[in-house]
Amino acid sequence: MRKIVLLGSTGSIGTQTLDVVRNNPSELTVVGLAANTNSKMVEEQIREFHPVYACMFDENAAKDLKERVKDLDVKVYSGMEGLLELVSVPEADTVLTAVVGMIGIRPTIRAIEAGKDIALANKETLVCAGHIIMPLAREKGVSILPVDSEHSAIFQSLNGEPKDKIEKILLTASGGPFRGKKISDLENMTAADALKHPNWDMGPKVTIDSSSLVNKGLEVMEARWLFDVDLDNIQVMVHPQSIVHSAVQFVDGAVIAQLGVPDMKLPIQYALFYPDRRPMNEKRLDLFELGSLTFEKPDTDTFRGLKLAFDAARTGGSMPTVFNAANEMAVKSFLKGDIRYLQIYDMIESAMEHHKTVENPTVEEILAAEAQTYEYLDR
Repeated sequence: MRKIVLLGSTGSIGTQTLDVVRNNPSELTVVGLAANTNSKMVEEQIREFHPVYACMFDENAAKDLKERVKDLDVKVYSGMEGLLELVSVPEADTVLTAVVGMIGIRPTIRAIEAGKDIALANKETLVCAGHIIMPLAREKGVSILPVDSEHSAIFQSLNGEPKDKIEKILLTASGGPFRGKKISDLENMTAADALKHPNWDMGPKVTIDSSSLVNKGLEVMEARWLFDVDLDNIQVMVHPQSIVHSAVQFVDGAVIAQLGVPDMKLPIQYALFYPDRRPMNEKRLDLFELGSLTFEKPDTDTFRGLKLAFDAARTGGSMPTVFNAANEMAVKSFLKGDIRYLQIYDMIESAMEHHKTVENPTVEEILAAEAQTYEYLDR
């Protein structure tokens, strides 16, 4: 029986994780749930999954949740301190972190220190603090199990293969709703346009990031840390069918890939049951129906988010944090209608040019770089 603490239980990954738990009730149990503000939805989850603990990051939401579940035997935490308590509870053996943003870094570190395996769906944890997270995980002997479909595909493709024989990681991207468009096409694109992802059902922030290829840039940074490869050995390929979730090319020229329908429940379940595989009652990939698979080079002149991400990763230190923070702020502004689509790239580039890089930043210095980026862009 795997005992899970789920951070981000009301989001896209969180709700799909609970679907996996729902389908495997004798082998998975939820010990703790955490979310930001949606206390009503968390109440419903508590009544179905009966966790011992819950946490709302928002203090008012925590008060509301306590009132909603006062008839149940569940301890409700709040704020960052509550998250740190939640990921440390002795009943849990795995923490699945599906929160969005820098909020995921400190709870992940605390969970590793407490000896919990990490099922990781929070990009910022490795993008901003990979130099802290990966050595700490090795020191504590815990597993970092990727939940993102691309990193899960790489992880599966490496299973049983010598890690020192990797020649290249082939990281696939769908291209999002704007694949094939040029700069002139993007000038008047609205949030509604950017949110029409052709293949995946994701939250608004990740969907916008997919449209700009910023999401793929963040995944490049993650892959660098997860699989201990140089940036020059990571190649991004646009694959509009989203069937090849990623692949690995080895020194002998062999390429091993993981294929499947676009469904996040597969990588979630794989992470939760690793190294085992369990049946899933989901749609199967039919190659006859599919017919063909295509691959294209990304247009980094139009979709500058990917090039800026490589620049940030090569600079290293605190620069990936600045890239991430600037993008977060730009996407929020775009979703509110305060900026135009192409200004997302301008805000990221401006913040990176303004920043003075800190080498090997501590968690405090990472959070300070985030705050300084917000302050700079909010002038």
